[in-house]
This record gives sequence, structure tokens and C-alpha cells, in this order.
Amino acid sequence: MAIRNIIKMGDPLLRKKCKVVDAFDSRLHMLLDDLKDTLHYAEGLGLAAPQVGVLKRVCIVEYEGNSYELVNPVVVKTSGKCVDNEGCLSVVGFRGLVERPEKIDLEYYDRNGVKRFLHAEGYFARVFLHEIDHLDGILFADKMIKKIPDED
Repeated sequence: MAIRNIIKMGDPLLRKKCKVVDAFDSRLHMLLDDLKDTLHYAEGLGLAAPQVGVLKRVCIVEYEGNSYELVNPVVVKTSGKCVDNEGCLSVVGFRGLVERPEKIDLEYYDRNGVKRFLHAEGYFARVFLHEIDHLDGILFADKMIKKIPDED
């Protein structure tokens, strides 16, 4: 396990669409472990593989004491709308208001290739949508309604 370098906005890798994972092997497990270590070090809520330079459809989310490892996630249903504040470990210097669905249903695989389902609402849903956007080369800044400068 290792802490990886988080690439920043402007790096062309962040704009690439990620490839589907087809091998649920030790390399995937190492990537997931490294993402978790890197996320803890950076003190974020979520981290996607392209943020560490790996173009695979893999991300992790840690929310309210729970950890989620998502491989090949797909949003199967959304409803409602809400606007809230977002930031990103790959975007330095500002946050922004972004409109997203209020509720989502997800399908994904865990590290062992077991299909999972998840329902999320509110900010919990927002964190998943933010990370899944990374897998398609989309940053929150692309969807931002209003820019909010960092207070640091």
C-alpha cells in the first residue's frame, strides 16, 4: 500500500474516459488499497483512479464512517435536484456550487467482482456522482454554477 500523487486540474489524464475493469485481481486490490491510503492522507471524501493517473473505472468513497469501493459503477436511476458546495482534491484554489440529482441508485462491483447495489440521497449521493464523473473525464468545475474561492 502506498500514498500516490494526486494529479491536478490541467493534467490531460483527468479529461480521459476510463476503461472498464475486467480483472478482479491483486493489481486491482493494490489500486483500491492505494486509493484508500491516498484518500486518508489527503483527508477527502472520495478519490477516483484517474486522479492518481490510472485510467480504470475505479473509485472509493468514505462517508459517515463507511467505506465504499466501486468498480465499474453505473448510475441506473436518478431523481430530484439539489444545489450544493463541492470541492475536489484535483482542483486547487476554489470550490463551487453544482446542481446534481438528489437521489441515485447505483450498480457496481466490489473488489472481488461481486455485483452490488446502492441507494444514496443528498450529499451522500453527490459524493458518488462527483467520483463517477471523474471516470468520464468530467470535473465539478465543468458543472459549476458559481465559483467559491477557498478560504485558505
